[in-house]
Amino acid sequence: MDATPQQHPRWTLDAFRDGAIATLPLLPGLCAFGIAFGTVAARKGFSLLDACLMSATVFSGVAQIIVVDAWPNQLTAATIFATAVVTALICSRFILIGASMRPWFGGIPERGRVYFTLYLLVEPPWLLGTRYYNNGGRDPAFVLGSCVVCWLSWVIPTAPGYWLGASIGDPHRFGIDLIMPAFFVIMLVSMWQGPRRAAGWIVGSVVAVVTAQLFGGFWYVLAGALAGSVVGGFVDD
Repeated sequence: MDATPQQHPRWTLDAFRDGAIATLPLLPGLCAFGIAFGTVAARKGFSLLDACLMSATVFSGVAQIIVVDAWPNQLTAATIFATAVVTALICSRFILIGASMRPWFGGIPERGRVYFTLYLLVEPPWLLGTRYYNNGGRDPAFVLGSCVVCWLSWVIPTAPGYWLGASIGDPHRFGIDLIMPAFFVIMLVSMWQGPRRAAGWIVGSVVAVVTAQLFGGFWYVLAGALAGSVVGGFVDD
């Protein structure tokens, strides 16, 4: 954490390339999500420009699909507030993701680069970066390289997804909603550190499932994340 730049290179092109290459196997799933979002946006009456701008600026993964799929026919003060609450709830996971990057990014002096990387940070670069860090990597350009690939693979497919929306129909018919959960399971297997370290995963999963069954909506995202984080904090050395 406190190592000098001479010991741990900062923002190198090699690390950026390594992060980008590490993300390439995920491209099919990431592009499928971009296409799915374009399809949903087209069904909801968004223009192509609206859909592409939302992907480029909001860039929040599955939250975009859920919120746009539930987009109201008429925007009122109440519907805008409800949409904002749902978005904040689904994206609350980024609070914990950002906090987990503090030990790595906290001591880096190039704040502009750090904030830009955190703006683009989503789950795949976070998981890949965590594994890279646990294996001894310290160059933050690795995460930035992964983030850029994820951003491009989400934004660019939005246009063909929009154009093909009418013919594809409901993207859930093709199991696209299972792509990200499957990705998380695969990444968690590679991050396995024994049953004790997995306590947070187990508790978070159980709480999320129970909350979803009892209350519905999106409260399970927040409940599962908080429960898993609290348990993980207690078992952490």
